[in-house]
Amino acid sequence: MDSKKSKEINIKEIINPYLKNWKYFLGIVFVMGILAVYKIKSTVPVYKAQTSVLIKDAKKMSAASGDIGVLQSLGGFSGMGTNSIENEIGVFESKTIVEDAVKEYNFQTPLYAKQLLNSIELYGKTSPYIIHVIQEKQDAELPKKPISIKAEGEKITLSSEEWKNDIITTFDKATSLPFAIILVAKNKGYIKSKGVDISDIYLNYSNFDSVVESFQNALIVDLLDKEGTIISLSVNFESTEKAKDYLNSLVRQYNNYAINDKNIESKRTKEFIDKRIELIAKELGDVETRKATYKSNNNIVDLPSEAKMSLHLKEQSKAQLLEIETQIGINNVLQNTLKTKGMGDVLPLNIGLDNEASAKAIQEYNTLILQRNRYIENATPDNPLVKEINKQITDIKSSLFQSLQKSITSLEFARNKVEGQLGTSENVIEKIPIQEKLFRTIERQQQIKESLYLLLLQKREEAAISMEITAEKARIIDKAFVFSKPVAPKKLYIVIACLFIGLLIPFSFIYIKQLLQSTIITRSDLTNLTQLPVIAEIPKLKNKNSNLVRFNDVSPMAESFRIFVTNLKFLLPKKEAPYVILVTSSVKGEGKTFVSTNLSIILGSVRDKVLVVGADIRNPQLQRYNPSMKRVKGLSEFLSGENLSLEEITHPSGYNENCDFIYSGSIPPNPTDLLQNGRLKELLETIKDSKKYKYIVLDTAPLLLVTDSFSITENSDLVVYVTRSEVSEKKYIDFLNNSVKDKKLNNVGIILNGVNETNFGYGNKFGYGYNAEEKKWWHIFGR
Repeated sequence: MDSKKSKEINIKEIINPYLKNWKYFLGIVFVMGILAVYKIKSTVPVYKAQTSVLIKDAKKMSAASGDIGVLQSLGGFSGMGTNSIENEIGVFESKTIVEDAVKEYNFQTPLYAKQLLNSIELYGKTSPYIIHVIQEKQDAELPKKPISIKAEGEKITLSSEEWKNDIITTFDKATSLPFAIILVAKNKGYIKSKGVDISDIYLNYSNFDSVVESFQNALIVDLLDKEGTIISLSVNFESTEKAKDYLNSLVRQYNNYAINDKNIESKRTKEFIDKRIELIAKELGDVETRKATYKSNNNIVDLPSEAKMSLHLKEQSKAQLLEIETQIGINNVLQNTLKTKGMGDVLPLNIGLDNEASAKAIQEYNTLILQRNRYIENATPDNPLVKEINKQITDIKSSLFQSLQKSITSLEFARNKVEGQLGTSENVIEKIPIQEKLFRTIERQQQIKESLYLLLLQKREEAAISMEITAEKARIIDKAFVFSKPVAPKKLYIVIACLFIGLLIPFSFIYIKQLLQSTIITRSDLTNLTQLPVIAEIPKLKNKNSNLVRFNDVSPMAESFRIFVTNLKFLLPKKEAPYVILVTSSVKGEGKTFVSTNLSIILGSVRDKVLVVGADIRNPQLQRYNPSMKRVKGLSEFLSGENLSLEEITHPSGYNENCDFIYSGSIPPNPTDLLQNGRLKELLETIKDSKKYKYIVLDTAPLLLVTDSFSITENSDLVVYVTRSEVSEKKYIDFLNNSVKDKKLNNVGIILNGVNETNFGYGNKFGYGYNAEEKKWWHIFGR
């Protein structure tokens, strides 16, 4: 029975950490559910397309006899007069047929439109543009980023994150990209799809071989019936129209090869056109390269614009040169005038001088001259005022002369610079006619090649149409069709996977946290580590809660302390009062003073007198509940030998009339010696003899850090050992067990302080009494 009960408790302990964190499970599962919905919504559906054909003259290979059935009149594959149905499957999967299908529908340059959650492929009538790859550049690095396409009228802007500058071109014009030469054309059959945003269109470019390989890998070819000659072809594509076109093209290319001997003339025409297209494409590429090289070598961007700019610069340089020459002349005139003019002559001012400093100096000079002339009219040249102003005129005249000279030097430098610009612009203008002639020749060749290329494309389509009139080798049973249900994304699998991950994440986190947990969390952690009684669990204080129990308090904390007092009385020895209760812990911060103070308040609430002694004289904490008592004399002064009576060091708590405090006093340099000198024992005997107090609570220092508390445990009737949830290490309990085993501590009861309400083993979680109802989460929306 006990084994079953223990097993049940263990299972509950294992499951409890997960059950009490159900909110995390629910929250993460909810988030993963949203992620699953996002994944489903953001993934473009992939549909399966399929077609089936009957190979007319093929025979199934006989496995028993080894005979090989033959395909008659195949003719499209050189030297293949007969073959088995297994070989025909290989023909459908061949690279040659796939290459022709890719070329036919221009699958190499797919366009996509960015939507809110994903990108949709634009194909066929839904694509506003058709992009032809004229020539791939050998050994060029292929783009890793998409190429954005923006069209404004006839102007097209191609941009990519990998390019420094955008490439601007127009429709039906060969454009050189870093990896290929392409031509962008308008799709004349374009029909805008409803609900599709085409404001952001981009191109994903791959070289031709890579595209062929991807289409070849996507194709699935199989026999519908192992005993028949019906072949099924299927692919999984995002674009249903593209899938159907691809499958139909494969069948068509297969028939084209099969009846090639009956279409020799059309075939030769097409081959000729293909060769010409290849040749023209190469020549067009060379012209493009020549055009780009010519522009690069001659630093040309837009020849007409640069000609206008050069002419404008020439005229501007001439005007600047004239202005500079005028200013040099004005400065020279002023210099000569300054040299020849006498002391009483003023200088001309408003003659077009473009030097504000010199103009200001001239104005000051003229002002001084006019002032001197007024002095001369009423005084002799030897007058001190006249001499002083003569000195000022001489100084400013010298300064003005230097200013004009610097201005002339600066203007001459500017003149040389403008003359250089004028010469450069004249040289550029002289070269423009020759450059324009050569550039027009290159452009004319480019236009001819482009027109010829477009014409050949048209002729190739005409030749392809003429080849369709011949009877087909493979009869189509089911033209390419698309299954209504998409093959991807698999919604159920995604939802199940996300929900599983949503459960796995919190489970793994809690499990790992449990493995790495080194601190005490719950009551069961203590009971698993020690045989000592756990007499109370104190809930964790919330920010708005008071640290002290109030009168008629029915909060969970108050009820926990009442349970603590009830259990504590069972541990007290059967003797006459007073009782000495020593409160200690392992390390600082576990709540000794908090427990001591509230214990005294609860004990005093039943009209029993209680005295709390602050015996932690190394790090006094009792005064924090009454800051006005920080400087009062207390235990340290009494132990050090000062002549103090019990009444002088005893103070009312201020919280409860039945509760008094002896504070720690000042921090001594030798706390251990004071606690061991016998004075503390005398104090306790004096308190006991007074018969005033029923309970004496000693708030002592941590046992693991110092030995102070061990020296006074012999004076106590009960040791209350305080631990703190999520703070106290489990190894501290080993220290406690060893101390009890070594008889250093006797009659010990453990308190678990700071317990989160979800971690209560048992006890008053909700409070009890009027107005003690637990507040539910939905109450925050109430009044």
